[in-house]
Amino acid sequence: MTSYAPSWVPDPARVQQTRIVRFARWLVEHGRAQLDDVTDYRALHAWSVASPGPFWAAVADFFGVDWQSRPHTALAERRMPGAVWFPGGTLNFGQHMLRAGQDDQDAVILVAETGERSSITFAALREQAAAVAGHLRALGVRPGDRVAAYLPNCVEGVVAFVATAMVGAVWAQTGLDYAAPAAADRMGQLSPRVLIAGSGYRFGGKVHDRRGDAQQLRELLPGLRHTITVPTAGLAHPAAGADTSTWAQALAAEPDPRGVAVDFDHPLWVLFTSGTTGKPKGIVHGHGGVLLEQLVSPGLHMDLHAGDVFFWYTTPNWMMWNAQICGLLHGATTVLYDGRPTYPAPDALWRLVADLGVTVFGTSPGYLEASQRAGLTPGKDLDLAALRLVGVTGSVLPATANEWFREHVSARVQLGSMSGGTDIVGIFVASAPTTPVYDGEISAPALGAAVQVWNGDGAPAPAGTPGEMVITEPMPSMPLRFWDDPDGRKLRDTYFDMFPGVWRHGDLTAITERGTVVILGRSDATINRHGVRLGSAEIYAAISDLPQVADALLVGVEEADGGYWMPLFVVPDGDHTPADLVSRIRRRIAERASPRHVPDDVIVVPGLPHTKTGKRLEVPVKRILQGADPERVIDRSAVDDPAALDTLIASVRAAKRREP
Repeated sequence: MTSYAPSWVPDPARVQQTRIVRFARWLVEHGRAQLDDVTDYRALHAWSVASPGPFWAAVADFFGVDWQSRPHTALAERRMPGAVWFPGGTLNFGQHMLRAGQDDQDAVILVAETGERSSITFAALREQAAAVAGHLRALGVRPGDRVAAYLPNCVEGVVAFVATAMVGAVWAQTGLDYAAPAAADRMGQLSPRVLIAGSGYRFGGKVHDRRGDAQQLRELLPGLRHTITVPTAGLAHPAAGADTSTWAQALAAEPDPRGVAVDFDHPLWVLFTSGTTGKPKGIVHGHGGVLLEQLVSPGLHMDLHAGDVFFWYTTPNWMMWNAQICGLLHGATTVLYDGRPTYPAPDALWRLVADLGVTVFGTSPGYLEASQRAGLTPGKDLDLAALRLVGVTGSVLPATANEWFREHVSARVQLGSMSGGTDIVGIFVASAPTTPVYDGEISAPALGAAVQVWNGDGAPAPAGTPGEMVITEPMPSMPLRFWDDPDGRKLRDTYFDMFPGVWRHGDLTAITERGTVVILGRSDATINRHGVRLGSAEIYAAISDLPQVADALLVGVEEADGGYWMPLFVVPDGDHTPADLVSRIRRRIAERASPRHVPDDVIVVPGLPHTKTGKRLEVPVKRILQGADPERVIDRSAVDDPAALDTLIASVRAAKRREP
């Protein structure tokens, strides 16, 4: 953890114009909260977690939530799990998605890796969503029915989601990079009434034809009544049949612009866990909870507003797809990208940011590190004048990435690291326009998120001491339930088993004396060497700027004889001899971290698999090293590179412990 001055501080003049300060001022003016300084983020956050009901009620009022029936109160049951939010309130999320944005303004822009673009205005989005909603109703879709999508990043996916929400049906989606059986493992749990299926997607300079998988998926989904086919990636429709219609037919249907009034906690969508360590779990979120979270996280923390151009590199498999399209709630233009982020060149995303005048760009630490290794200088080579914020999530952001960003992208632009998850389709910790940035740290707990760090006994850990990240107050976007978990046992076991009544998120975390947050890795993959707990993020950070290292995976394994083995698997970048690479890595870790962090073995592999959202497979690999059957701990369909998985498993099996 750092102790130096912040690397970025907000411009005082700009701070006064931000929505988060306008919100704080509104609270004071309307007697909702007592704040001595409306620019003091820490004070605003403290009030938000001390008074969760009044805070979320204020969010609804400030942003003008369109209640079709007003709720009796904000928080009727202040407990976890089982909090009761806004009882009696009815609304419709899809209707809110169509409220903002000028008619002639682009609502969604799709960019393919070939450079091709297509777009839809807000007026056209309203018209098309009403038509597809009418088509779904004509097919017999009713509130609570499920609509499944098997699509790439595409404009049609956004239209279909909004239409599904308008009719009160439940949305679920997987990307076309999932084979049909893997997609069925997820969406088959829901017994969807309608499937919306694309024909292909682009990645790495190739068009991947998935029409055969779309047809197979239809046969694997129990209870499916109808399929709507969508031509994507320049391919013709998937095979049609008596129970199919085309996207063109859906758009030609009698429009129905009504948004059915549903309860605050009526299911909106089901998001799936990665599935790398077992059958994917379906996480159910509600209309009202998602709406309030997505008013706060982009609206206050990112200061997203009408006229912004919002681009987050993501795929339909990741909750960031859902979060990104919520930019429409604020009247921002949402940019989708269909393709590989480094194709046809490592600067592909930076060029997109420059070409479209993106104001808020979201990416991963991995892309920043890849840009650094490639020697990119986007701030020098491209016009990034419109850019205001670069948001980063998906894994821990090392301090060296901040340094590269300031030097080679911009010292003016805020680099805002954040963390949350599919669990709440939102954020627990993040930056804000009013918070400074410290390299290697996340600026603060998010508004409404009562984040603490506890030790194993359930006591708050001292400042700077690692422990379990916990959330001590309910949030409206916490899961309503898991799908097919009628008694709530799976939900309780996942979040509340260690500390009853308190959410344990599973991140090894420390909160500094200044209130910033440092995430050290997953607590179930924590390194416990010689009785000292180490976060894997500390090792990754130490080698993050080594140009010879393209990727790495660290695990710590408790052995049957009482020993402990800590291997580091690395993927070399370029032509480097293994001996030279291993020596460099060992020296760098000892210098940047400590000799205690130096791995027992550095094992060079040609590639490493990840989840389809880019996360490292620390826990499954640890279990394999402990002797578990790979077929039981890793679902091949849930990883991005099955061939790399096979190679890694072979390397794991061949690895032998070397005495230090």
